[in-house]
Amino acid sequence: MDKRTTVGRLRTVIALLGIAAVSVSLAQDPGPDEDVPGEVYEQRMTAERLAELIIRVDDEAVLQGATWFFHVEELEAAVVYDVSADRMRIIMPIADAEEIDKENLLRMMQANFDSALDARYAIAQGSLWGVFIHPLSSLTSEEFLVGLGQTANVVMSYGSSYSSGMFIYGNGDSAEIERQRLIEKLRNTDT
Repeated sequence: MDKRTTVGRLRTVIALLGIAAVSVSLAQDPGPDEDVPGEVYEQRMTAERLAELIIRVDDEAVLQGATWFFHVEELEAAVVYDVSADRMRIIMPIADAEEIDKENLLRMMQANFDSALDARYAIAQGSLWGVFIHPLSSLTSEEFLVGLGQTANVVMSYGSSYSSGMFIYGNGDSAEIERQRLIEKLRNTDT
């Protein structure tokens, strides 16, 4: 996908999924709850803190409604949030869904179990996406940045290691597949 198609597709899928239907301004932070100790509130993610983090990643990021459009390295990314629903998601396009063969679909599902970790492969509106979904208020800055990195890694590793770049969780299939891939690669270097 070229850059214009990608941005257009990001905007279209966000609109079609209805996840940008609620326009939230930075000023709509709900503020501290009377029941919540001040210490805990200070750690809550707000729309303003989310904006600061995104702008640190890409100072040319653009906010439209409740959606940020920006780049991570060369990858197109969008962060959609809804303060009233207490949700946030990072999405990055990978490919057209019709391009996915059975083998890649199986690998993605295996990776979702053990090597994609907090990021995931997902299909919506005819496209394959790397996604990270989290409640907004309990999201820490560290979790957001790690989630963003994991999402970028599942996008970049599609077709190869299908990994978030962290580690492989036990009892899945990915570790064995990667070991076999390394053995095959080493075998082929001799020929």
